[in-house]
Amino acid sequence: MNFSAVILAGGQSSRMGRDKAWLPAGGETLLSRQLNLFRVLGPTEVFISGRSGVDYTAFQYPVLTDRFADAGPLAGIERALDAATAPLVMVLAVDMPAMTAEWLEELLSACTPTLGVVPAIGEDFEPLAAVYPKACHSIIEGQLEQRCRAAREFAQACITAGLVRALPLPPSAIGRFANWNC
Repeated sequence: MNFSAVILAGGQSSRMGRDKAWLPAGGETLLSRQLNLFRVLGPTEVFISGRSGVDYTAFQYPVLTDRFADAGPLAGIERALDAATAPLVMVLAVDMPAMTAEWLEELLSACTPTLGVVPAIGEDFEPLAAVYPKACHSIIEGQLEQRCRAAREFAQACITAGLVRALPLPPSAIGRFANWNC
């Protein structure tokens, strides 16, 4: 599958009190860990959605900074959808240490070249570990221009537009989306 990938690592980490990307997880930083998951999958390109003033050069991937200030993870997804050369963009939050390459492969296998997927557990979407087609860029840009910052609303709008489908998962899958916030 031809896809680009982005690690969402540009958050303020206000609840954590320090940058989550640099937290240790199994002998490496969370950012290194997530990048290693992508290496296994073989994307066309990998981006880091990062904060201005933070040195990511050790990772040797292009860093995207937000065009929309204080817009949370949607701003990082917007930049990746704009910058990607592949028709699909896999997004992954930096603070999901239970995510596995095998599960991300399953996510990719549920896509088509023009249709992305967002995991759903019951009525809740998991929009920060999903695959969006580049065609979703106009949707996210419109939301951000209207100051709508909700990632779940973006996922729903993509589904409504027929660009993404929900991938139903059992309640037991919720642990792979656990994030580190404090």
